[in-house]
Amino acid sequence: MRLIKLREEDGAMAMAVDEAILKARSKGLVPDTCRLFVFKPSTVTIGYFQSYAEEIYDENRRKVGIDAVRRITGGGAVYHDQQGEITYSIVMGEDTLNKKIPESYGFLCQPIIEALDILGIKSEFKPINDILTNGKKISGSAQTRKWGAVLQHGTLMYNTNIDELFSVLNVSKAKIADKILDSIKDRVTTVKQEIGDISRKEVEKAMIEGYRRVFGELEEEELTAEELEMAEELRESKYATDEWLNQK
Repeated sequence: MRLIKLREEDGAMAMAVDEAILKARSKGLVPDTCRLFVFKPSTVTIGYFQSYAEEIYDENRRKVGIDAVRRITGGGAVYHDQQGEITYSIVMGEDTLNKKIPESYGFLCQPIIEALDILGIKSEFKPINDILTNGKKISGSAQTRKWGAVLQHGTLMYNTNIDELFSVLNVSKAKIADKILDSIKDRVTTVKQEIGDISRKEVEKAMIEGYRRVFGELEEEELTAEELEMAEELRESKYATDEWLNQK
């Protein structure tokens, strides 16, 4: 398994890199790959099938300088806090993963569960794509399968600004009425809330060790020149465009 160590990327570039790795893996140009990245600036991402206008408070987002991008994966809207969240991404060939979608979510979330264990936090996978700590969401993931390869990426909230999260995401109370909760904030937690202050470096180290526990030996490498070229093209022609963001 190839490891691309933590990179800081704007939203459009982050999503372009993920797709570039997916395409490169599908062509056999690179091996199965795991990586970590931080959105810079803070960014909201929406799932491929979502409506931007329905999911995001655009005025609030722009007021505080938060970026926005549509993912290639499904799932819901996510707030990625530059100062309090690390995103993981895993690309594997469908043949080497050899798991159907429900089972694969659990397997590919396992490195995050291991990372939390290293940090002293007990957590569990909740199908189809969440990780819970003490019944609260600390990580969510999304997946797509294209060209014979699988991309799964997701968030680990270690010090996410929860108030800012809910100022930009349009989360209706109707969505949680059946859970009899006064506030959806009661369903979310962070590493800091569970164990106290922690640095990004400590979380990054635990996430890399989580990868090792699940995938074994990791080969630390850089993105190839072809991947970077493909990512730059995808960023400009797709992910950074209003047409892509507002297509639904």
